[in-house]
Amino acid sequence: MTPSWLSESIPAPSAARMQAARVRQNLLIKPQGSLGRLEELAIRLAGLQDREYPAVERVRIAVFAGDHGVVAAGVSRYPQSVTVEMIRSFSGGRAAICGLSRAIDAHLEVVDVGAASDPGPLPGVISHRAGAGTHDFRVQPAMNGEALRIALRAGAEASWRAAEAGCELFIGGEMGIGNTTSAAAVACALTRKAPVLLAGPGAGLDAQGVARKVEVIEQALELHQPLLKTPLGILSVLGGFEIVALAGAFIAAAQCRMPVFVDGFIASVAALAAIRLRADLASWLLFAHESAEPGHRVVLDAMKAAPLLNLGMRLGEASGAAVAVPLLRMACLLHREMATFDEAGIAAG
Repeated sequence: MTPSWLSESIPAPSAARMQAARVRQNLLIKPQGSLGRLEELAIRLAGLQDREYPAVERVRIAVFAGDHGVVAAGVSRYPQSVTVEMIRSFSGGRAAICGLSRAIDAHLEVVDVGAASDPGPLPGVISHRAGAGTHDFRVQPAMNGEALRIALRAGAEASWRAAEAGCELFIGGEMGIGNTTSAAAVACALTRKAPVLLAGPGAGLDAQGVARKVEVIEQALELHQPLLKTPLGILSVLGGFEIVALAGAFIAAAQCRMPVFVDGFIASVAALAAIRLRADLASWLLFAHESAEPGHRVVLDAMKAAPLLNLGMRLGEASGAAVAVPLLRMACLLHREMATFDEAGIAAG
């Protein structure tokens, strides 16, 4: 059964606020359009937040961690044990996203939604486990309906916590050995594109490893074809707990009128699945960067998304989105603090 909260309303951005912001941008002491996409970001954020002057000072980053049974197929250079060790590194403040969160003064939480090994209580880590990793989708669906609901709820609760704290921007990240294979498989099912277009090196596979990944995804798509009819069906058969949690988090954030900054390949696959569930989610998603993972462009195109940066990043953890947050803040600052031609006593021409 589909969770009832998934169908709750998603508000539309305020058209009046966007129009007022557009008028203000055209009155600021600059040629119209000269700040490029920074202008459009300020206009969109004004509409999303229903504010005259939007702001993204209070940022919440939730990193969801989970393991994947398909790792047994040899699709990763690393063992599943790395996932739980990374959870411990997040807790200890030693991972990349920890430093980036400190740099942008963002609140970081980690949600264990299904690592193969339970790390136990750790500072900064929330346990909301849907299972001890997913099943190997070469031979059976990755998860059952109950695990799917638990993972969706884990994501939603992260967004609800962020909204309760008054956050102005939500960022979802992920960590899980094998999750680029799961994400590529989900993307294939959602876009009807061939695995060769969506499977990439992930955490460093060579050409032979990528070919193996393509073969594994092809096998799974053929095996489960009758079950790949709906977004939730695709997620349950091919997804990972952290990918499902991201999809749930994005929908819940929009329901709470909280803009979402989408990270790289895996987060974008979750966003595409979430949009297929709720088309009205799309206006609430801003896209941070284009990953070096080759399938990301295919997924972005499916959403007609234009990311802000392309730095060749492919780490995950919400790292690309964290790096791009200052661009959003600058867009808001310029919109708020620049003078209009009248205020500056300058003839507008």
